Amino acid sequence: MTEPLAQGRIPVLDVGAYLAGEAGAAAPLARAIARTCEDTGFLVVANHGVSQQLVDDTFAVAQQFFACPEPDKLALKVGEYNIGYLPFGAQIVRHSPVNNNTRPNFSESFYITRDRAPDHPDIVNRKPLVGINRWPADWPEFRAATTAYYRAMEAMTTRLVPLFALALDLPADYFAHAFAAPNCTIRLIHYPAHPTPEDNEFGFAPHTDNNFITFLAQSKLPGLEVRTAEGDWIRPPAVPGTFVVNTGAMLARYSNDRFRATPHRVINRNVRSRYACPFFLGPNHDVVVEPVPSCVGPGNPPKYEPTTYGAFTQHLLTLNFAHRQGSGSDAHA
Repeated sequence: MTEPLAQGRIPVLDVGAYLAGEAGAAAPLARAIARTCEDTGFLVVANHGVSQQLVDDTFAVAQQFFACPEPDKLALKVGEYNIGYLPFGAQIVRHSPVNNNTRPNFSESFYITRDRAPDHPDIVNRKPLVGINRWPADWPEFRAATTAYYRAMEAMTTRLVPLFALALDLPADYFAHAFAAPNCTIRLIHYPAHPTPEDNEFGFAPHTDNNFITFLAQSKLPGLEVRTAEGDWIRPPAVPGTFVVNTGAMLARYSNDRFRATPHRVINRNVRSRYACPFFLGPNHDVVVEPVPSCVGPGNPPKYEPTTYGAFTQHLLTLNFAHRQGSGSDAHA
């Protein structure tokens, strides 16, 4: 069952006062986040401070890139690291908790991570899961738009992490070390028109995110659907200028499933292409992720063994991407 809207199930939260440092602004937001993360795992943030021009510029270059000739895009195809162009047919989501996905996503993507120079120590030392971005040649506007968006999103999203700590009844700075140098990724996505999908065919198959929280700028066309605990598929509120935010597997692990990673999917039933540019916020790859003290106890033992975000990410990359099958090399989410 799919409802046209998430009537009351996915709240729109104004974070402007909190980001401005107003006293008392954090507590009600944390309570609202706790309520929705225990329900749908989705919320919408307004007055976040990220320039709409940065968002529009990112959507614009995404649309221009995906309109490029196929050979030009394939020249930037993902390889050892999940950075660059992911063509149609290259991803089957095999870790879905709610659907046996058997078909590749009906979409193409482009991954962008932290922009590092070739002489950056992590590149020189070949740190696992770290690579150099792949940029289209002779197109500085693409790099400028997406890196500006990356910087603004990293700054804004990390400022909201303390709200999630408070929502878990932890000190506001509990995750400060884990997110001092966060692992972030922009994924530009093109969903062609798909008004009559075949059985078990999706623009993006039902899945859960593997990071901490995801921020999705509002697209011009609908397509994103969220699965409730009752098994219904609902749509987040489409409020212009806001970000749709959802839980990921790392938050589920930290919270011992108090805040579960929520399944969601994309079906572009529109008659023209849909574009998306989700921003994935995760802790540093080397940080150990395990259930936090406020979410375990005598009657609630840990459901997860400690792991690092890097180890978890590498496993899912190998599971889901065709170019990772049979490869033991590292990749970047």
